[in-house]
Amino acid sequence: MLDACLDPEMASEITLQPVRRHGVDAAIFFSDIVVPLKAAGVDVEIKPGVGPVVAQPFEAKADLERLPGPAEGMFDAIAAGVARTVTELGSTPLIGFAGAPFTVASYLIEGGPSRDLPKTKAMMLRDPALFGALLERLGELAAAFLRTQVLAGASAIQLFDSWVGALPARLYAQHVAPHTADVFAAIADVGVPGIHFGVGANHLAPQMADVGCDVLGVDFRVELTDVDQHIRARMPLQGNLDPTVLLTDVATIEAEVRRVLESGRGLRGHIFNLGHGVLPDTDADMVTAAVHAVARYGQPFEEAT
Repeated sequence: MLDACLDPEMASEITLQPVRRHGVDAAIFFSDIVVPLKAAGVDVEIKPGVGPVVAQPFEAKADLERLPGPAEGMFDAIAAGVARTVTELGSTPLIGFAGAPFTVASYLIEGGPSRDLPKTKAMMLRDPALFGALLERLGELAAAFLRTQVLAGASAIQLFDSWVGALPARLYAQHVAPHTADVFAAIADVGVPGIHFGVGANHLAPQMADVGCDVLGVDFRVELTDVDQHIRARMPLQGNLDPTVLLTDVATIEAEVRRVLESGRGLRGHIFNLGHGVLPDTDADMVTAAVHAVARYGQPFEEAT
């Protein structure tokens, strides 16, 4: 997978396929959270059925020397892939993508996916200076990675924090939010909207909304109307159909899509999306059914069916 992400022609083709098949309103550049690590020379691979695995997990200050900062040419393959994709997309916008510093750090520290993140939390508490230095370096890579995509033609960016939901609000605010904010601040001058999304992180919404993003992603565990009213009043939300709905049938999908869209009507703005990724066993035709249900929203039910 990482080879495909760093192959401009392959990454572009994979990005374009959902647009061709499902008719979505925007494309998201095909990538992975650990692509910047791979481009920077870190020994990381994605193992089938497991996910990203780091050969030598980070444990001490000396490990920072194995993680270089952004360098000229580091993301040339990404720039070429984005440029190629934008040309093919025409008027359809492309969303750039990067992993947030905390989630990428968790893979480096744990050595692979971990639900509870024991080593990551331990480093955060035991050696906050080291943990902060690691997130600072990863934030620099993320910002350069996103900037590369925008300069090559991406119309918006999304910063994705897969594992941040494992933290209480206190630790997130103290150890993570400042570094996420640095990423958004570092790319503020590129002039495109920034989306921020975390999985299982609805309890962190007030802090996540304050890191400099323009749109807050909401996962499927909360109703859009239950998001803090101060957030709803000042920024659009993205989300949040439960991905398991796509494992049902067309009628159920249409009903659930309408429910989510109805809940978004009173928002400052709403980007319809899943509340997390497409599950592996999903029938692609059901993804198309959801897209069509969104496109038909507002028509009389009889006409839509």
